[in-house]
Amino acid sequence: MSRTAATVLRSVLDHGPVARSTIARLTGLSAATVTKQYAELAERGLVREVDTRVPRVTIGRPHVPVDIDVDRHVVCGVHIAYGHTTLALVDLRGRVLAEEREPHDRPAPDRALRRIAERVPAFLRRHDRVPIGVGVATGGRVDGGTIVEHSQLGWKGVRAKEFLTTALDMAVQVESHSRALARAEQLFGADPRARTSLVHLFVGNVVDAAIVTGGAVHSGPGGAAGEIAHLRLRHDDTLCPCGRRGCLQAATSNRTLAERGARAGIIAEPSLDLLIEAGRQGDPRAIELFRRRSRLVGQAAQLLLDVINPDVLVVVETGAILIPGCWEQLTSEIGERNGDVIQTSFGSEVLSVAAGSVVLSEIYGGPTYFS
Repeated sequence: MSRTAATVLRSVLDHGPVARSTIARLTGLSAATVTKQYAELAERGLVREVDTRVPRVTIGRPHVPVDIDVDRHVVCGVHIAYGHTTLALVDLRGRVLAEEREPHDRPAPDRALRRIAERVPAFLRRHDRVPIGVGVATGGRVDGGTIVEHSQLGWKGVRAKEFLTTALDMAVQVESHSRALARAEQLFGADPRARTSLVHLFVGNVVDAAIVTGGAVHSGPGGAAGEIAHLRLRHDDTLCPCGRRGCLQAATSNRTLAERGARAGIIAEPSLDLLIEAGRQGDPRAIELFRRRSRLVGQAAQLLLDVINPDVLVVVETGAILIPGCWEQLTSEIGERNGDVIQTSFGSEVLSVAAGSVVLSEIYGGPTYFS
């Protein structure tokens, strides 16, 4: 796919259904060029005509709009989290069509990758789809398809792309979930400011960030950009494995929150799912734990806004999505710039969308994916 075709494809993604004459106006390309590139994209099953006209008598050739073809192709997303792996089918507009989650208990990397290689073909057969690629997203540092380090899983130097490409016999892309999440917001997010200037803050078992400037996601040497696990917080003395106190990940991770809930007798065992359920059932102790975490996350968000000064900062944090009052706690901590902070566009499906976006960003970015 040429770079010009990629420009047309992104325009259809952003504005479709859209007339080809409008694409020409928006992109500055000639009508003939748009028509040629549209034909190339349609042949590959990426776009199609969508007749949305009200029947009427017309003179001359009707203007039939075009849109992304969401029926022909899908991608498969694989998200490797601390306690489970999720498989998802995602269409070309980033919508989750199906997903399955399987728990695991900090498996060795070779065992985890072999299990993914077993599950993906069976998952695809059940849904009768053949994807144009597999996207793998996981926490920690990822560089060139290798999981350089995932501190929570204890993985180092895992050549995930190489293994899965061979095992699955299809195109595989591997990325850190923070950068995958940022790309998802760029492509499919509700706020257009995220297209060019964004910081994405993720709070789960892993706490990390991704930075977008000038429309490009910044990786940094060795894929280390956005590592904020040891960002120092005020008003917290949680001991971190690094030996210091008050580090962001140690203070706010899902594991920390679940362990606090179990110690306080709110839940029978350290399980975030159980704590979420207690909070949603109105247990004030569970709600306060989530709200306290939201205040700490707000501190980190404020620092990122001050240092990087993006147009928009997107936060993925369970309490902000599911527990009443948490989002208000987070934004109040930020203060006057809270209007520049938004929640993820994808709700509870966020990690499936992120995994799918590892491949979708390659498709929309062109020009080499279909070479």
